[in-house]
Amino acid sequence: MSSPNTFRPHRAVSDSQPQGLFSRSDLSFKKKAPSSRGGRWRRRWCASAVKTLSSNHALKPLVPTFCLVIVVIYGVADKLRNFVASIFIPQYHYPYAVALSFAQVLISLLVLNLLHVLDLVPLKHYSGCLGEKVLVPAICNSIYAVLAMWAKANSSYMGLFPLTLPLLPLLTAGFSFTLKLASPPSIHMSVLIFILSGTSLVITASKGLSDIEPLEYIYAPLALILLSLSLTWLAKVSEAERCYSPEAQTSIFDIYYTQLVNQSWVLALLWLLHLDNPWQVLHQGNWHSLLFHGYLLAILLLGMVLNFLVGISALWVSPLAAALLHSARQVVQPFVQLL
Repeated sequence: MSSPNTFRPHRAVSDSQPQGLFSRSDLSFKKKAPSSRGGRWRRRWCASAVKTLSSNHALKPLVPTFCLVIVVIYGVADKLRNFVASIFIPQYHYPYAVALSFAQVLISLLVLNLLHVLDLVPLKHYSGCLGEKVLVPAICNSIYAVLAMWAKANSSYMGLFPLTLPLLPLLTAGFSFTLKLASPPSIHMSVLIFILSGTSLVITASKGLSDIEPLEYIYAPLALILLSLSLTWLAKVSEAERCYSPEAQTSIFDIYYTQLVNQSWVLALLWLLHLDNPWQVLHQGNWHSLLFHGYLLAILLLGMVLNFLVGISALWVSPLAAALLHSARQVVQPFVQLL
């Protein structure tokens, strides 16, 4: 009989048990950890960057510099797009405004989803509640895109459309007061905008206009009203989303993405109802020519960049800033010519 105090050796470790400090599952987890940590780090960095961009107070001192850089980029891209469109549309006889606007929205959605897959832009799934909030600006933006493309296709962008464009900041300021934004433009800013827009309009009109089509008298003011309403409504939605807690807030990229999804539905419906049906538009394209593809892709990508800059400016800064960005060249150009 062995006494209770007799030393008993521990049971030997079996071959089936792990003999090291970590098991195989732990080792495999350690191998996968760096990549997963890198993905989580990128997502956290993007989320924090979006939250910083969404806050008007965090980067307030940098707003003037940011606006100046954006205005320069926008002006160069706008001139380049108008130049490419003036070559592409007459040469290839491709004046399909609805189809081009629809393709441009699809390109924008494709690029945003690609950036989301690369963990560069965090996007949430499409929300029906948010989609209802941005339905009005999506409809207004879709119709405006078609009217602006129609003006380029019919060589009317040198007539009444650029003449009325300096009035866009004035209309946007009016809609800011009408929709009761939290931070509407001040009275002094509104008076300054009124003087600049009115003077630019008078100088441009005094130099004479080219032949104006009768439809321009309807389309040009309508496009102006639709764009100013769209920018102000987007800013109103962005202000409402900032009132929620930080966890429940929707980023400006989510709002812009949701509006693009709504626009794709609206433009698809317009294309189906239009006389230029999809089969006719696709049949008329010169798809065997590399130049055709190059011009078309340049118009769509430049339009995507221009719309993105205007939309993000309305959501991040103010609708008035977006309106000034869109019409800066038309407002300043008459004064530069006088000098």
